Amino acid sequence: MATSFLRGLLIAMSLGCIGIPVGSVGMAQEGSDIRGSGFSLFDMEAIVGYDEDKVKNDPVCDREKRPKILKVEPDVVKPGDRVVITGENFGTKECFRGISFSKASKAKVDYKYVDTSTLEATVPEATPTGMTFVVAITGAGSAQSKGVLITR
Repeated sequence: MATSFLRGLLIAMSLGCIGIPVGSVGMAQEGSDIRGSGFSLFDMEAIVGYDEDKVKNDPVCDREKRPKILKVEPDVVKPGDRVVITGENFGTKECFRGISFSKASKAKVDYKYVDTSTLEATVPEATPTGMTFVVAITGAGSAQSKGVLITR
């Protein structure tokens, strides 16, 4: 019975239904949250208020519109060649995350964001010959193209 009572007390405390009275910051128990002092377990300063300019300039990324690649031109390329990727819902420049090639997924891809429906990318030198897929990564997910042939 005592165990059930303690379990209930801990749950109520964690939900904020029961507060732990603390006289001052100096008397705070480790892990208590006191307005203005931060979370004392981590010895952090509290975050009070907000920076209006930062909030105003922060990009709002639409996570509802999944990207879609409609075409990659040309569809036969060599490493170092430039491809144009057209599609839908690539989002804003601030929300676009990047491009990868499936056969060289760890290679850094140089790309240019043109607009919400057009991207340009350079095929990485590390891409082996054969079929590969171009992957566009946005804040709402990723899209994969139809196969692109890599030749030497």
